[in-house]
Amino acid sequence: MEHEQNDTLVFGFWIYLMTDLVIFAVLFAAFAVLRGNNFGGPSARELFHMPLALKETLILLTSSFTCALAMLGIHRGKKKSPIFWFAVTFALGVSFLYFEITEFSDFIDRGASWRRSGFLSSFFTLVGTHGLHISIGLLWMVVAIFQIAYRPLSHHTVSRILRMALFWHFLDFVWIFIFTAVYGVGHLL
Repeated sequence: MEHEQNDTLVFGFWIYLMTDLVIFAVLFAAFAVLRGNNFGGPSARELFHMPLALKETLILLTSSFTCALAMLGIHRGKKKSPIFWFAVTFALGVSFLYFEITEFSDFIDRGASWRRSGFLSSFFTLVGTHGLHISIGLLWMVVAIFQIAYRPLSHHTVSRILRMALFWHFLDFVWIFIFTAVYGVGHLL
């Protein structure tokens, strides 16, 4: 019975992820429409620093790998290795968020805030929404680390941790599209 309930929760979580994907699709569409509307302000090519965007991408992709290593430990019934790998994933997520906030701060300092143009408004909304999701994922990861440390690895606990890992991988998936469509294409145009 508990196993069937956990399967239902995981299925429901997949549905949630698909609705989140719709939100990101709408934000991507808005960005695609507005990316050329800079109204005399700075363009993506003038603002984006590709080495920083690449660094963020590598950090987030590495965090996806370390998250997978943690889940491997969970499925083997271990506790120490998942705690270690989730802690590494958490540190990578925090560093990603730090670079994203630093980039936002730099843009604002240069007069390129979300109020400057349609392009910047859509950029800050899309990338900021992803950053908000990263923050939520980091909080969830802390909860997961405590659950691993202080609870038995029951089917229910493992199911919760699996959903957190799915969420984290989903955010990496979304970032690949942000890196490509926002930074990559924006740097070329």
